[in-house]
Amino acid sequence: MTDLSRRSALRRLAQGTALLSAGLPSLAALSSRLGAASNDDAYWEMVRRQFPFREARVPMNAANLCPAPRVVAEAVVELTQDIDVDCSFNNRRKFKTMLELSRKQVADQLGVDSDEVALVRNTSEANNIINNGLPLKAGDEVLLWDQNHPTNNVAWQVRAARFHSSVKRVETPSEPTRIDQLIAPFEQALGARTKVLALTHVSNVSGMRLPIRELCELAQRRNIHVHVDGAQTWGAFNLNLRELRCDSFAASSHKWFCGPKEVGLLYVKRDRIAEIWPSLVSPGWGSDVGPDVKGARKFESFGQRDDARLAAIATTVDFHRLVGFDRVEARIVELAGALKAGLKAEGFRLITPEDPKLSGGVCIMRVPSRKGQEVFNQLYTRYGIAGAATGGLRLCPHIYNTMAHIDRAIAAVREMRSMIVEV
Repeated sequence: MTDLSRRSALRRLAQGTALLSAGLPSLAALSSRLGAASNDDAYWEMVRRQFPFREARVPMNAANLCPAPRVVAEAVVELTQDIDVDCSFNNRRKFKTMLELSRKQVADQLGVDSDEVALVRNTSEANNIINNGLPLKAGDEVLLWDQNHPTNNVAWQVRAARFHSSVKRVETPSEPTRIDQLIAPFEQALGARTKVLALTHVSNVSGMRLPIRELCELAQRRNIHVHVDGAQTWGAFNLNLRELRCDSFAASSHKWFCGPKEVGLLYVKRDRIAEIWPSLVSPGWGSDVGPDVKGARKFESFGQRDDARLAAIATTVDFHRLVGFDRVEARIVELAGALKAGLKAEGFRLITPEDPKLSGGVCIMRVPSRKGQEVFNQLYTRYGIAGAATGGLRLCPHIYNTMAHIDRAIAAVREMRSMIVEV
């Protein structure tokens, strides 16, 4: 196989090989032609064509799993074949450089340093590294949002049972209209024994978005470690973790980032790395036993990894950069807004706030629990829209979706009205 350097990957991406084979102009050329116009139908149709799914089965559940663009999937295949053709140490040596390129690309995207980024396997693993690694004593308190994912919720309860720390859950208003309504419950719950505040940026069960920066500032005035589960925001928002001010942040490549499966992100602020112990130690770690080694790389000492998937993370960042981080976020807000407005106009009740300051790309409408699975299945089998029965009916549009997909989803739910009894 020929050169697999970053230059080669960027050239392949810019040329839009998959699009050219279909007789379409490249995404790079279209992006240059359209400039800042993010609402041009032709542009977003071009983006949709970067993804291989068929119109008969449209993905609209980015909160769980996203398709990867062709350029990313092809990079994984090409790099995997390279290893299978020659799995020698000599040939695989280049993947160390590729891993560091992926790390730097992610760090640059998120506004942090490479030494603060670990590429782990998924959000769940990253959450548990923080859970198991923070030094907590008996009686120390962990404060949680009750809408956290189980790996950032129940996992803390398991640790508390083992080490005799304590867990307190915070409830927020179900229909907030102002950001301060989401801050006040946490401010009231923080106490002298609180050592960790574990949050979720956007809830996968309600679509509600927490004001993370404000909560970080509130907690860190008391030297409380703030950990954020960003599974629903990496790849959806144009994030700067330095500005967000969290101490640690977890996310998965396979969700909104649209990257390879079984790669995740763990960011740990530089001055917090030393105090957190790794969950695993494998060959390659070395002989040091103190916690202050290797920077955040110490959290990814897992033994043999899938080098191809790790290398393709750099290609995924390049794809997002080519579309534009701001443009991706704006498009998701636009699609989610159109979806929520359409469902509301049909008389359906939303669980997710309409205000984009209080939400993200996760959109959930009320469906009786006894009907959730049936509605979810019918939406897929009869109308070809893949959502989820999480918290109600969950639909999460991304940049590979078009306004026609949104209209199709709304029409499908309208036709199923008789089976959706309002709560």
